[in-house]
Amino acid sequence: MRHTRELTFTMLLRAYATASKTETVASNGKTGLKAADIANKLRSEKDIRANDKNEVPVSPLQNRVNELKQFSQQLQSVHPSVLAKALYRGILYQDQNIIAINKPYGVPLHNVDGIRNSIVECLPLLAKITDGMQEGSQLHFCHSLEKENTGVLILAKTEESAEHVQTLIRSHKVERKYLAVTVGVPVPSEGVIDIPIIEKEVTGPQPHFKMGLSPLFKVSEEGDGVTRVRAHRQAQSAVTQYRVLDSTSGCSLVELQPVTGVKNQLRVHMALALTCPILGDHKYAHWNKLAPQKLPEGILRRLGLVQSKTRYLPLHLHCRRIVLPGLKGHGDITVSCPLPKYYTNTLKRLQIPLPGKE
Repeated sequence: MRHTRELTFTMLLRAYATASKTETVASNGKTGLKAADIANKLRSEKDIRANDKNEVPVSPLQNRVNELKQFSQQLQSVHPSVLAKALYRGILYQDQNIIAINKPYGVPLHNVDGIRNSIVECLPLLAKITDGMQEGSQLHFCHSLEKENTGVLILAKTEESAEHVQTLIRSHKVERKYLAVTVGVPVPSEGVIDIPIIEKEVTGPQPHFKMGLSPLFKVSEEGDGVTRVRAHRQAQSAVTQYRVLDSTSGCSLVELQPVTGVKNQLRVHMALALTCPILGDHKYAHWNKLAPQKLPEGILRRLGLVQSKTRYLPLHLHCRRIVLPGLKGHGDITVSCPLPKYYTNTLKRLQIPLPGKE
């Protein structure tokens, strides 16, 4: 109520100032501004503000996407100590060797592309907080998550622990489960993608590099079989297990388990091997250009979104669970992470049931 009175008083002062100028002109023989004119001016300004607010209607999903974009930008601009405390509050698991944090969307592990904040900048303070503010505390990355990925991120308290976890990952003894919303329904609904990946240059108006497929087999000229080809020396072995959990509205919720850890592996295998790109993957939804992901009209209607706004859609790829094998008689360590809000909102709009708890 007080705010309303102050706003009205400010408007009256502005109108009065305009009236005073007009009255000065009136003293030279012209008609002065009357009270009715002031009232009309106030009503006119109020109508203009109302029109400005209603000029562009924004759908609920656009609001959520814009909020997510702003949240990501805020995380990248806050002081590292603020981000470190936020990560501390999101710790999923810790013991004497490792801690697991809930990595937020839009924050890279390292300083790249001019982004001010990154997880690595927060590690010194996060280490001190988790270790009772002792000097010399350290944390080390055990694996990688891309800037757009969310979910479980394992950090080690010593270099030896980090190397041990990395060795377990390289020897395929660590179970990692991701959830992805895909545009399209993978066929078959369950299987293993075993296609090497190689970095390739994309030529054209916007030359750039992407990870692409480097198959070991090709279709015979007769089209009635396949023949094995020599592996490219620079190609990396890439294996992904996948399983469709549910699908509707032209989209699917897919569980992904990477056996190997090649850069962009899950995104490349889904987009290029199964032709079902991950929702919000603006890099691999097109191969020969850099452009926002193009979505079918039916999916746009479900999301309450127009094509020109798809560039704000975040990547729907979430590291949901990591299982580390137990050591010296101890049981396995299982770390699970809840889906971010934007992810669950998307599932609800697509009418895909939320996955059960792990």
